[in-house]
Amino acid sequence: MAFAIDEINRNSNLLPNVTLGYSLYDNCIQLGIGFRAALTLVGGQEKQVTLEENCLGTPPVLGIVGDSSSTRTIAISTVLGLYRVPLVSYFATCSCLSDRQKFPSFFRTIPSDAFQVNAMIQILKHFNWTWAGLIVSDSDYGFHAARSFHSDLGPAGGGCLAYTEILPRVYDPVELRRIVDVMRKSTARVVIVFAHKRIMFNLMKEVVRQNVTGLQWMASEAWTTGSSLQTPHLMPYLGGTMGIAIRRGGMPGLRDFLLQIRPDLHYNTTIGNSVVNQFWEHTFQCRFAPPSASWVEAGGQLCTGQEVIENVENDFLDISNLRPEYNVYKAVYALAYALDDMLQCEPGRGPFINNTCAHLQRLEPWQLLHYMEKVNFTTTFGDQVSFDENGDALPIYDIMNWVWLPDGRTKVQRVGEVKRSAFKGEELTLDEDKIFWNFESKQVTSSFPRQLWLCHIHYRLVLQILIFLHTASSVSVQ
Repeated sequence: MAFAIDEINRNSNLLPNVTLGYSLYDNCIQLGIGFRAALTLVGGQEKQVTLEENCLGTPPVLGIVGDSSSTRTIAISTVLGLYRVPLVSYFATCSCLSDRQKFPSFFRTIPSDAFQVNAMIQILKHFNWTWAGLIVSDSDYGFHAARSFHSDLGPAGGGCLAYTEILPRVYDPVELRRIVDVMRKSTARVVIVFAHKRIMFNLMKEVVRQNVTGLQWMASEAWTTGSSLQTPHLMPYLGGTMGIAIRRGGMPGLRDFLLQIRPDLHYNTTIGNSVVNQFWEHTFQCRFAPPSASWVEAGGQLCTGQEVIENVENDFLDISNLRPEYNVYKAVYALAYALDDMLQCEPGRGPFINNTCAHLQRLEPWQLLHYMEKVNFTTTFGDQVSFDENGDALPIYDIMNWVWLPDGRTKVQRVGEVKRSAFKGEELTLDEDKIFWNFESKQVTSSFPRQLWLCHIHYRLVLQILIFLHTASSVSVQ
């Protein structure tokens, strides 16, 4: 985000004579903290209001980039929508967020799960995998994906789900044992998993314990590129996995920008610590002054701020696989282009009451929202960015394949893409010669069952359960 704004501020052709500012908040992966941060941004950042005649305080932001989680985004967007504050998410994929009645100011630069489910179904049909199992997380992300699968893949769509299981939110060995037992006994050899890496890792512990092999896994975007799962211990089971991944993008100049980042030596560590300072201390195993007494007693080093980041081996400077980061980049640019269009409005020909335009000194979020709906630009990487009537971006996914190399190393390679364009509709492209299969025959037998009536009964029952569980989770107090 900081890189995108710095790049925009240096671009004389975009928002000339205007300097964008920003604030960064860490949601700590907690709904309450993320929600509070959003309200702080919308209401003005300063806790104290200057009590002058006009009660001036810090002005609210015009737009927000975030959140990453669908559940947190649903909560935040529900409130921001009341005030028509644009919120552009880079990672919230729940199809429920496409409801313009509930979320009138929500946009996203990542495709909706409705398209991801459809992309997976296209892959299933391409390989004639008509008999599969579905496992989802106990969340909005999982429930809505399951409902989409059951409505789109059903018998009428030429396929059937042998089972649908919901993974526990916390590690529950008894429930995981039951789920893996269902997988092991099923004749379905294809297993689709809609869950995050942590939840998937819990499942794999039990898969390894029961030694369930011979499965063809299909991964949702939440764990397709998860390096924590690509280990020699798990690859005998997960090798050959086919997955949907967020579009990878390039951002020229990002590495040089990252190398210029330096910590704030004057930051008061007694009241907190900046994100950069925390990163610096973790990377170089040092502490900024004043260090804790225990750190000094243990002989710990002090940070000088002059440490050389290039001398450390970590993922910080690896810009070869930017996926969620690229979506953040596009989200910032979407807000910038909307603001640029708004400021180019000609007096007397504006879109607001009496053909008026927005005024630079009195901009309102709802005015920016009008222009967000009309955004259309192309990134330096060549991707077109625009939003449909539901705030969804033009969908495009990379199709990834997990390769287990002879020397024991692993890699995740791109073997195709699936996208939707305004002119050609949905397109699936696969390079089958590149695909690594975890089977000697290089084929997966997962044919439609003869007991078609069982499939119909299963679908009706599971849909009723999913609707009940989603309703129960929506009204529960935790």
